[in-house]
Amino acid sequence: MTSCFNRCKASLKLHHLAENPFDLTKEGALTPERLARFSAQACGYHFLYGTERVNADTMMALGALAEETDVIKKMEKLQAGEVMNFIEGFPSENRPVLHTATRDFFENPNPVKAAREAAQLAKQENEKLQKFLEKIGDRFTDVITVAIGGSDLGPKANYLGLKHLQKPGRQVHFISNIDPDEVITTLQGIDLKKALVLIISKSGTTLETVTNEEFLRDRFRKAGLKPEEHFVSISCPGTPLDNKKQYLENFYLWEWVGGRFSTSSMVGGVMMAFAFGFDVWMEFLRGASAMDKTALQPNIEKNIPLLGALLGIWNRNFLKLPAVAIIPYSQALSRYAAHIQQVDMESNGKRIDQAGRPVDFETGPLIIGEPGTAAQHSFYQELHQGTNITPLEFIGFKENQSGGDFEWQGTNSQQKLLANLIAQAIALATGKSSNNPNKVFPGNRPSHMLIARQLTPFTQGALLAYFEHKIAFQGFVWGINSFDQEGVQLGKELANRILERFKDPNSKPYPQGDVFLDVLKRT
Repeated sequence: MTSCFNRCKASLKLHHLAENPFDLTKEGALTPERLARFSAQACGYHFLYGTERVNADTMMALGALAEETDVIKKMEKLQAGEVMNFIEGFPSENRPVLHTATRDFFENPNPVKAAREAAQLAKQENEKLQKFLEKIGDRFTDVITVAIGGSDLGPKANYLGLKHLQKPGRQVHFISNIDPDEVITTLQGIDLKKALVLIISKSGTTLETVTNEEFLRDRFRKAGLKPEEHFVSISCPGTPLDNKKQYLENFYLWEWVGGRFSTSSMVGGVMMAFAFGFDVWMEFLRGASAMDKTALQPNIEKNIPLLGALLGIWNRNFLKLPAVAIIPYSQALSRYAAHIQQVDMESNGKRIDQAGRPVDFETGPLIIGEPGTAAQHSFYQELHQGTNITPLEFIGFKENQSGGDFEWQGTNSQQKLLANLIAQAIALATGKSSNNPNKVFPGNRPSHMLIARQLTPFTQGALLAYFEHKIAFQGFVWGINSFDQEGVQLGKELANRILERFKDPNSKPYPQGDVFLDVLKRT
């Protein structure tokens, strides 16, 4: 499973091509023919990359890199349920990575036994969810999700993306931070008698989540309510949360669903089906499933997650650009960059390959992002004229979700939004010359865009899977393990040692901890 990345013939070719990449600023660079040629379609999206610094030779070499690193076969193994989360020769999680199975029960499911059995488990949970929603009827008006990391960021981003479909009389609230102020402010204005609480933790022991659960249970008891009649758990079978006496219902995910890839499991499903209805949730899963199948396409021109991955590798490893900005020109995707930031940086922020050897090349980029056009009035100054060059991944939609709009000065708001998206891609690519150095835009700032007709449950599910597979493909090319997250563990261990000091002032966590605690005392 280790990669030949720096030894690949294609890598040598790409290093040579990177010495003289396509010049987006030259006169007539962005011709209609170029923009049409460097485009692809899948799952309702047009993928337009004529504003990247690539030409036919670059794309041919990137395709060769994908072949040399065997990425399609690795994606097939992932979706078939083979063990992909491992480090050779060292203790590791050593698990399959089967989040695709949580939506693999529509057309043409994976025939491999492990994937088929996993998909059947996911289907059973969805059937349980449908019955649960029928059982509770209109008893609850509010759902409060208590989670952190991928169990919070993904569901929240996708909830906001479809909020216009929220059923009348339903509200959704999110608690993730262990900061007590978040719990207190979230509960303001909620009638606890009509509130359903979702406790989400894969292990059932996540410190922030179990602390907030007990905080909420205390609030419910003080309101004269029985938590077991309001609380629902979403966890792996056999964890402390898998307790029918303490919860109204127990829903399951499994070890083969990583937290940051869990939105299409019950982690996202219970909340989204409650808020939008079960049919909307199923359509979301259909979109993700369709993109899963696109990711298996051996033809790079039809495989848009692979295209996105290879363009990212071109920018990161060959043009030496350290960051990526994800900019959705849709307010509904206001938290999408935050979700993808976690999926990408937790997956590919790795310094060793799958044989445990330090890599001698750059891996995952820094991910930033906010919705356009607000971002244009925030950090675009840096993107246009700063000394760092940051590639952009734009997301846009031809139509808005509500169907309502306002026309002023001959165009409506949606047209103004799209005009800004297109203008920014052109301006970043082509730049502008001037006799005034303050007005010089150097250009050659690469970007590509995903454009769909409208943000719907289907296209939002497809968008989720696009990013999941784009990130996995990059990990396959680099030969790293994109599916563990050891980097979050050390801080947790030290925090637990410091907590012992809070409980017992006579305990000694370690010298550095003493220094910081002494500062806190004097603050």
